[in-house]
Amino acid sequence: MSIQHFPFNCDELKKIIEKSSDKQLAWLSGYLWGLAEKGSNEQALPDVTTVPSETQVAQPKKVTIISASQTGNARRVANELTQDIERLGVEVTHLPAGQYKAKKLSQEEILILITSTQGEGEPPEEALPLYKYLFAAKAPKLANLQFAVMGLGDSSYPKFCQAAKDFDQRLEQLDAQRLLLRVDADTDFQTVSTNWRQAVIDKLSSLQQSVSISPTENNTSSSVVVNSSLYHRDNPFIAPVNVNQKITSRDSDRDIRHIELDLTGSDINYQPGDALGVWYQNSDELVDEMLNITQLTGDELVEHNGQQITLKTALIEHVELTQNTPVIIEKYAQAIQYPELLTLIKDREALIEMSQTLPLVDMFNRYRGNLTAQTLVALLRPLAPRFYSIASAQDEVGDEVHLTVNVVRYQIEGKTRTGGASNFLANQIADQDQVKIFVEHNDNFRLPNDTNTPIIMIAAGTGIAPFRAFLQQRSAQCATGKNWLFFGNPHFISDFLYQVEWQNYVKEGLLTNIDLAWSRDQVEKIYVQDKLIAQGSEIWQWLQQGAYIYVCGDAKRMAKAVDLALQQILRTQAQYNQEQAINYLDELRSEKRYQRDVY
Repeated sequence: MSIQHFPFNCDELKKIIEKSSDKQLAWLSGYLWGLAEKGSNEQALPDVTTVPSETQVAQPKKVTIISASQTGNARRVANELTQDIERLGVEVTHLPAGQYKAKKLSQEEILILITSTQGEGEPPEEALPLYKYLFAAKAPKLANLQFAVMGLGDSSYPKFCQAAKDFDQRLEQLDAQRLLLRVDADTDFQTVSTNWRQAVIDKLSSLQQSVSISPTENNTSSSVVVNSSLYHRDNPFIAPVNVNQKITSRDSDRDIRHIELDLTGSDINYQPGDALGVWYQNSDELVDEMLNITQLTGDELVEHNGQQITLKTALIEHVELTQNTPVIIEKYAQAIQYPELLTLIKDREALIEMSQTLPLVDMFNRYRGNLTAQTLVALLRPLAPRFYSIASAQDEVGDEVHLTVNVVRYQIEGKTRTGGASNFLANQIADQDQVKIFVEHNDNFRLPNDTNTPIIMIAAGTGIAPFRAFLQQRSAQCATGKNWLFFGNPHFISDFLYQVEWQNYVKEGLLTNIDLAWSRDQVEKIYVQDKLIAQGSEIWQWLQQGAYIYVCGDAKRMAKAVDLALQQILRTQAQYNQEQAINYLDELRSEKRYQRDVY
């Protein structure tokens, strides 16, 4: 090594560097880089005369990262953290929760869990086996484990990041040692994620002197590829709209659209079960109403992500205007000092109720106050993409991707309000307009590899979308496995989504059985769970033949009701008690034979 331009006047340091091996130099380089990145003088430079020998290079313990993802964000953060730790030179393994064997917990040294939350505070589908294992009465003590938990959530929901809170508390109850305090992040999680990842790296760096390893130890790492496509959340593909068609009748109280997007030239690949992320824009009408209420022109310049843009551009393209949250209400109350709001924010339950029932624009209208353009933008959350289950199989439709979109529409104080993304897709785009999209892969909702395997699909409303993709794929594969569809909606005449397609599949013999539940076509309401129970005997026969069960729809009501119906079928047909029925379904989950895509 040439030391002609060495920046230190230190002969001893020069001699040590000249005599050091490549591994010793790499260690020293990484250590100094870590200090520089930290930007702190808290740690003094180690005495370089004691650089570890080749058989005593100090390293942190091995790290296992588990991601429990609903829309891919937790998996993405975990992947980024994995790469951070790899650069530190530490052995690290990242596994999605669905691939992690919970019994290995007692063998782990450092566990980092990144989890989202779904439904009413439940963990994501892929994390349910891990969750149940930890909360079981026989869960092992984990005194030798160090852990850190990060939660991803949406503060507009009352049980914000509840799954992360539950995991964090339970690991502590099982005597695991907290590596870092839990961090919870809202939908605009990027800044929180970046700071937390750095905190993890700083903590692991501080452990470098605690464990010694042999230079012959196999120091490998693995990570999960989030998305191999050129296009992703931060670099979406701009897809032309080929079809935007209403598929409910004129008499239906629901506006459900079938949308086809053109992927030509993108090289985007997806599988049945994947979701499509859609970047949308707020409507001009909603933005103009917001400007009118706040008495701003829209021409004011505001700073957003380090750039100067007009307020109107920010409101259309960069901030969320259709979802209220407790955090926004609290910030708004403080900003305008409105007495009634200041009193309300002291009542947590009332605060949550307002966030769920009073849209942003209506809150601004009811409780008017003076805001600057910059303050208004700072109050609001960054716009986030919406995710829709893909309703097509690429083997069938080629360079297209199809969606089934329910237009969210409701009345507030005599005015019609709509969902941001669904209104954008239904009413703000027309044929040949363009939409920014990306694929979010979902390996926890997949057809069985064996095309001879029977499948049972259970859906309500737009939950039918992935099953349209499933049957297109089974048709393209000439699959011989039996297929059974349970589908529910309010009315047969107005709400039978893709009716002709299902009828054709029945005629072709691809769709073996179809059971339909129309909840409002008779006095007594009938739902898919009622149809399941009525067919309990045959469902049990299919399960004994190795059938896979898939559920797609509302997590809060429909999916829970279906789970209870399956338990009842097992108690009746297999003579299981309650615990045995639950354990049987858990076994199906672990075998990937009971998969749910719920929201």
